[in-house]
Amino acid sequence: MRLDKWLKVSRLIKRRTVANEACDNERVSVNGRPVRASYDVKVGDQVELRFGQNTVKVEVLVVADNVGKADAAAMYREIV
Repeated sequence: MRLDKWLKVSRLIKRRTVANEACDNERVSVNGRPVRASYDVKVGDQVELRFGQNTVKVEVLVVADNVGKADAAAMYREIV
């Protein structure tokens, strides 16, 4: 699944267009390197999102197209 869609489905970013812009502005990196929105997300990838001063690091646990709102948090694990 594309990174921009995974970010939307996992509800880390609310809209896919915003996820695209974040990738274009190099605010999203996977496994330590900046990637484009078309990157193919795999289980075990470590995704880092930078929002101003805040940084969120998560590990991908599930890659699924259709996920309910309650199950979205089970798609990733936050890394401290």
